[in-house]
Amino acid sequence: MTTVSFLDLRAALMTLGLSQTPVIAHASLKAFGEVNGGADSLMRAVLDSVGALVMPAFTYKTMITPEVGPPNNGITYGNGMDGNRLAVPFDQHMPVDKQMGIVPETLRRHPLAKRTLHPIQSFTGVHAEKFLAAQTMQDPLGPIFALADADGWVLLLGVDHTVNTSIHYAEKLAGRKQFVRWALLPDRIVECPGFPGDSSGFDAIAIDLVRDTRSLKIGDAIVKALPLRALFEAVIRRITTDPLALLCQRDDCERCNAVRAAVLG
Repeated sequence: MTTVSFLDLRAALMTLGLSQTPVIAHASLKAFGEVNGGADSLMRAVLDSVGALVMPAFTYKTMITPEVGPPNNGITYGNGMDGNRLAVPFDQHMPVDKQMGIVPETLRRHPLAKRTLHPIQSFTGVHAEKFLAAQTMQDPLGPIFALADADGWVLLLGVDHTVNTSIHYAEKLAGRKQFVRWALLPDRIVECPGFPGDSSGFDAIAIDLVRDTRSLKIGDAIVKALPLRALFEAVIRRITTDPLALLCQRDDCERCNAVRAAVLG
């Protein structure tokens, strides 16, 4: 297993040329091998090498499944009783969901970090207030559009496009079906529109982005960076050509099946 230090990470990331560029990042710490200083070293190295940093800080344990709801919504109503009992009301200090990885939670704890207040799809960031401010309940992925509008990039740190949240915004721009979910607050349950589909099939877009992607290896991890606008264009082009593009192939995927049903009539 390769061992990398903060200085190794910082020096390599600086070669991407993003020191004045706002980015949205996704990261797998373990992909790098042994990192001296752990997630804190990786987070600080990224902060030193970009203009502003945003990461998803999602909190899925707030989610509630109702007994009834809109049709073709990629969810089975009435079967969430066990999960509903375990749901936790959202608050701004809630830890990031563990399936997002340790790095966004480390960023959330940074003394300069701000966080949005969406009860399922919050974002956290440093030097990123104007991007975070773009989120609304109707447009939960608004920070991604704001980043793209500022010529922002997406940074994939040891992960592939299956965790690239920005593709969900491109799907929306392409007219793909969005979903509704519900979240628990301390005093009520709220409806959360604009919930995205499944991302398991997203890495198929990588071949369309080869010319726009900067890649390097740090430790055991492959790091990729690309402009959000180029990503949006590639995804929109792919879905316009094939409305079923980038969907997963699992028979039991309710959201991808709901998209297929919407496309097919």
